[in-house]
Amino acid sequence: MQQQISLITLGVADVARARAFYRDGFGWEPVFEMDDIAFFQMNGLVFGLWEKAQLEGDMQRPCAAAGSFALAHNVGSAAEVDSVIARLVAAGATLLRPADAPPHGGYRGYIADPDGNAWEIAWNPAWTVDESGHVSFAV
Repeated sequence: MQQQISLITLGVADVARARAFYRDGFGWEPVFEMDDIAFFQMNGLVFGLWEKAQLEGDMQRPCAAAGSFALAHNVGSAAEVDSVIARLVAAGATLLRPADAPPHGGYRGYIADPDGNAWEIAWNPAWTVDESGHVSFAV
């Protein structure tokens, strides 16, 4: 089976608020949107925001608690980590952990989006991020 993730969908309380956060904070523009859903074309996958109750009905189970996972947004330098975190906080994110250098190297910090979903904003000197946003893990 091919190693890939096609779509990541977050169940959110208020799609308009979430869409505005991802537009204003990350600078992402939806490729499709309605009142209760928005899709963003990413680098090889689609990222979706869907009204939480509708997502729960579709999968026939409650959504997991926010913070039970972390998404990551890698950038090309340590300085970008600080500027992206500042931009996200200004757009409505909550700072979870100020950026610092973990023992394994690099530089990272954490924010939570308005629905409490955790995002790691990171720079790893062993990873490359190309112009289209594809991240390569160098071994």
